[in-house]
Amino acid sequence: MIALALPTATEGEGFQAPGISDLHLPDILPWGAEYGTGFGKQMLLVLLSVVLIAWFMVAAARKRQLVPGKFQFLGESIYGFARNAIGRDMLGEKDFRKYTPLLTTLLLFILLNNLMGAIPFLQIPTPSHVGTAYALAGLVYVYWIFLGFKTHGIKYFKVSVVPSGVPKAFLVPVVIIEIVSTFLVRPMTHSLRLFATMLSGHMIVALTAAAMSYMFTGLGEWWGYPLGSLIFVGGLAMYLFEIFIMVLQAYVFTLLTAVYIQGSISDAH
Repeated sequence: MIALALPTATEGEGFQAPGISDLHLPDILPWGAEYGTGFGKQMLLVLLSVVLIAWFMVAAARKRQLVPGKFQFLGESIYGFARNAIGRDMLGEKDFRKYTPLLTTLLLFILLNNLMGAIPFLQIPTPSHVGTAYALAGLVYVYWIFLGFKTHGIKYFKVSVVPSGVPKAFLVPVVIIEIVSTFLVRPMTHSLRLFATMLSGHMIVALTAAAMSYMFTGLGEWWGYPLGSLIFVGGLAMYLFEIFIMVLQAYVFTLLTAVYIQGSISDAH
């Protein structure tokens, strides 16, 4: 399916590797001169994911039974995983309950938006556009800083950047490093990790699709067919691996959110 949207080389032109512009389609409703400034396919998929998640959670909770149906079972499984494997393990028995709805929502939202890249015809993970990843990490960034000041007041700054037990001779450089790593590097890595893995994985699948298409239709040699078949097998393996990474990155992003929240509400650095 990806290969159908990529530029196809004719015989003699040579192989044309796909670029980012081939994966990110033009805006549906452009309102700026530059690409990505209007309403595009990724924004549409983000809105679609919100509608699907809301419908799914309502359907899962509508007719709760002792023996759950398929929607209730799936909803309870996702909620239970976010509650126990992420919230309880990272935040502890005292605090995990109040943050479980946030963690469940993040896990579902990122998981669905990542998996958009594996669904035929949709076939683009929305976090492969850096704006989506920045927005998610930015919301989490503002939230855990808010929790820190809500819990500790003005002392939060000291709690977050002054580790206990550091000798006074090393205190200044350590505090500078902590400020940079906590308030600058942390949100950047939180967003770029998700963006980079989604973009690179999608690029690899697109590259194998374009190479397979070229071997079958653009090479013009008999040996292009067996070589294209081998590329198809490798591309299928990468496609399945990309799905694994999509699930893993949804878990990692949510897990790190719980870690950052725990660091904001805890009493010691």
